[in-house]
Amino acid sequence: MASTSRTRRGRGRGRGRGSGSSSLPPPPSTLPLIIEEFFIVVCEDPLVKKELPKKFADYLDGQEPAKVYLRAADCGPRLWTVEVLFDGQGRMYLDKGWEKFAIAHGVDFGWFLHFKYEGDDVLTVKVFDGTMCRRYYYSDGEDTDDESDDDVKPCIHPL
Repeated sequence: MASTSRTRRGRGRGRGRGSGSSSLPPPPSTLPLIIEEFFIVVCEDPLVKKELPKKFADYLDGQEPAKVYLRAADCGPRLWTVEVLFDGQGRMYLDKGWEKFAIAHGVDFGWFLHFKYEGDDVLTVKVFDGTMCRRYYYSDGEDTDDESDDDVKPCIHPL
């Protein structure tokens, strides 16, 4: 009988589970979809165009940029201009200009690339090599605009 009274006393004490609680978050279906970060794993030739996640392409719906600007995290202010290709079926690709970025950062098969959308068509990229350890780069600070430069000036990865 003692256990019955304890059970009854515990009900309705305002622990956030009753119908009167306003501290619960809204159901997931009513939360806005914000896709600011995503990753890709390089599972094919690292120099060919790269498909970005469909959810990110959907997030940009109606704002499909003709190009984006890639910035390697911690590698100075240099922005790499990369043309964007949309295939009409909801898929988005990093196309012309991706090869230069990949060469300059030594991107290879099996590497993991973390992207963060900064707004204004800028994506910051963190590069993780085949050991799944992040590669840090620095720039010599000479060239911050690749628009006029056809040569690939690599960011430097300290050993």
